[in-house]
Amino acid sequence: MSEPIISLTPGAAKRVAWIAERQRKPAILRLAVDGGGCAGFTYKFELAEQAEGDDTVAETDGVRLVVDPTSLELVQGSAVDFVEDLGGAAFKVTNPNAQSGCGCGSSFSV
Repeated sequence: MSEPIISLTPGAAKRVAWIAERQRKPAILRLAVDGGGCAGFTYKFELAEQAEGDDTVAETDGVRLVVDPTSLELVQGSAVDFVEDLGGAAFKVTNPNAQSGCGCGSSFSV
């Protein structure tokens, strides 16, 4: 069995569904990668109205995670989770392609 291209954990799916319900939007989380941040690239999350034609889509518990082809090159094989700790609550990407990260956990380099 091959590794998934990208995945959304059940905990992250539950949180996306909760946010989407309150904002009256579809339960679709878009993950994009932007240049910048303290390590070179940053993760950007937003609710999407729909998947675009060339997006890769992963689904967990009825919630979809969508990623554009350019961003997918940098996050392929990753898992998106939702974590809550003393520092706060946030979506977290476990990215096997990242060579290094930073203390804030939202930027990385390849």
